[in-house]
Amino acid sequence: MYIYLYPVKNQTDGFQKNEVDMSVIMNLLWAVLGGIVVFAFYMLGGIALCFTIIGIPWGFQCFKMGIFALFPFGSETRMRQAPDNTELLNVILNVIWLVFGGLQLVILHFILGVLLCVTIIGIPFGIQHFKMVKLGFMPFGREVIDLPA
Repeated sequence: MYIYLYPVKNQTDGFQKNEVDMSVIMNLLWAVLGGIVVFAFYMLGGIALCFTIIGIPWGFQCFKMGIFALFPFGSETRMRQAPDNTELLNVILNVIWLVFGGLQLVILHFILGVLLCVTIIGIPFGIQHFKMVKLGFMPFGREVIDLPA
């Protein structure tokens, strides 16, 4: 999805279009309308968790969620192809994550997504919160990927 800002004279067909990816504009709107606050809180939580030796793995997941919360448009999460011997560890770490705060984050992002989807103009932002629900439910074993333009 592209937005054409203004046409520029081209030598071959007459006009060349300057393309700005729609996800850049939506990410800027997202950041201005609250995404920067979500990013800051995830970063602060990650730093606090990394101060403890035991919390470092969960701190790294907070950093991953913070980066995703800053630029959610044009990105998606998916399960990472991991060796079979790490799947049990991911399940254990995800259960610990859910018990000690992850479930509250999932519920918060779900509620925000529903509230934003009530308004027509908030639907794109609500969908981004539903993406955060997927990542917040199982951050271990998931990766953030860029969608093709």
